Amino acid sequence: MDTTTPSGACDCHIHVYDPAYPLAPSATFKPPHAPVDAYRAVQRALGLQRVIVVQPTGYGFDNRCTLDALAQLGDSARAVVVIAPDTPDAELQRLHALGVRGVRFMMIAGAGGVLPWDALEPLAARIAPLGWNINLQLDGRDLPAYRDRIDRVPGRLVIDHTGKFLEPVTTDHAAFRTLLALLDRADRWVKLSAPYETSKVGAPGYDDVAALARALLAAHPDGCVWASNWPHPNRHPVPSDAAMLALLAEWTDDVGLFERVLVHNPAALYGF
Repeated sequence: MDTTTPSGACDCHIHVYDPAYPLAPSATFKPPHAPVDAYRAVQRALGLQRVIVVQPTGYGFDNRCTLDALAQLGDSARAVVVIAPDTPDAELQRLHALGVRGVRFMMIAGAGGVLPWDALEPLAARIAPLGWNINLQLDGRDLPAYRDRIDRVPGRLVIDHTGKFLEPVTTDHAAFRTLLALLDRADRWVKLSAPYETSKVGAPGYDDVAALARALLAAHPDGCVWASNWPHPNRHPVPSDAAMLALLAEWTDDVGLFERVLVHNPAALYGF
C-alpha cells in the first residue's frame, strides 16, 4: 500500500500550549511548551495540511491560546473550544467567524474538565445550528450508562481516542458494541488516536486498541477521523508522531480508506 500522505490530510486533535497564557486553577499538570511553530514542523515532516486545535483542559474556559493558534494557522485550521452554556449568540457567531467548529467536554474524573454532563444537551442545542460538533471524551466503558443522553444530543458529536476505553475491551464487549451503535447515526464520528493512553499491550502495535480501530473502520468507514494528539501531553516518553500516522496506514491497509479518513471525513465534519 502507498502510504504517501494524501493532499488535504487533516490532523483532527492537537493542543497548543504557550507560557504567555496562565493555566486555570483546574489544571491537573504542567504542560510542555508546544507553540504553533513546533507543530508546523510536524506538519511538514508528515505531509499534513489541515489541523484541528483542541482547547486543552489546562486552560479551562480561557480559549485565548487556542484562538491565537487558530489565527496563526489560518484557513487550514479549525478549533474546538470550551464555553459556558449561556454564551451569548453574538459570541458564538464571533467564534464561528474565527474558525471554531466545536465544544469540548472532558468527562474523565480528575482530568480537569470544567463542563458538567448537565450542560451537554443545552449547549449542543445552542451550537447545532452552526454545524459545530460536541467533542466528547469519556471512559468508553461508561458508554452504555450514557447511551440515552448521548443519543439525545442534537447535531454532530465526536468521541475521542478510539472510545478511550481505560481498560481496553474486546470487540464483542457491550461497551464497544454501544460505540458501534452510536456511530450508526451519520452525525456521529470517532477519532482514531492516542492508542498509548489506554493500551495495556503497548508499542509498537498497541494491538488491543488496534483491534478496536480496525473494527470501527470496518463498520463505519465514513465515521472515522485520525489525530496525532500532539504534543502528547503528560506522556513520557513522548510517542512518535510518524508512528501514529503509520498505525493508521496499518489499520486501514487500503489507499482509498486511508485517504477517506485523513481527507474526506474531516472535511465533511469540520467544513474544509
